[in-house]
Amino acid sequence: MLTSVDPDLLRLLADPLRARIVSLLAGEALCTCHLVEETGARQTNISNHLRVLREAGLVETEPCGRFTYYRLCPEPLEALSEQLAGLARQARATRDDSRKRPC
Repeated sequence: MLTSVDPDLLRLLADPLRARIVSLLAGEALCTCHLVEETGARQTNISNHLRVLREAGLVETEPCGRFTYYRLCPEPLEALSEQLAGLARQARATRDDSRKRPC
């Protein structure tokens, strides 16, 4: 069975700042101000990236007083991981099959 990888999710995670935000949120829930401190990016830039990640289902929000904390949703990343692992299994099987055939 041919495994397909979600190109939209890969595109989202290919952005260096979004990848950094995802990495930071994997460790703990953070608000925008914490992400600004950790990344050195401007607040508007962080907010735009968080909006994109939220719309893609990678991040969920948690209001806490006057702050909003962002938490990483593991399920989409687990699905992507399984898709990539499936591609690796296919490549391994193809490589092993081609070694059995004479040139």
